[in-house]
Amino acid sequence: MTRMQRRTMRMQTLWISIVGVLAVTIYAALAAVQILVWTPLASAPGLTLDQIRAELSGAGESLNAPTTIMILGVGVVLALALAVIVMTSRAVPMIAAAGFLSLLMLGALGFFIASFGPGMALADTFMISAGIYLPGVRAFYITSASAAALLVLGGVVAVLRARSAPATA
Repeated sequence: MTRMQRRTMRMQTLWISIVGVLAVTIYAALAAVQILVWTPLASAPGLTLDQIRAELSGAGESLNAPTTIMILGVGVVLALALAVIVMTSRAVPMIAAAGFLSLLMLGALGFFIASFGPGMALADTFMISAGIYLPGVRAFYITSASAAALLVLGGVVAVLRARSAPATA
């Protein structure tokens, strides 16, 4: 591999890392807004967020924002760590992409875990089903499913490329 090819691959890995960290961060930030703002407002129509929090507090419940943000923040920390690792180890772009797609795929699990407590608090306080189906919630699961599909597709492409590559002696 020539020096120019290595430099090009490092730049590709850098851009994949930047986009990957941004994608995971946006996913986590929007998930926090969904869990802590949009879902409570949909759970108790006609009430403001402050009124909802007061009702929750009166019932001995809480949205527990710090825990929700901490759980979602794990993905952001992992994305930053992955970016540092792929850049310092000079990983090929395909490895970087697979890592960030894996984090986005696992975002659905993080979203579910982070929303479980607040969802139960809302369900217990307002006597509603904890499984509120808002259009925004589907977007997180669709994003994670799409990342999984792209991860599988990338694996297939890598295998096909390896099979078609000329053998070296």
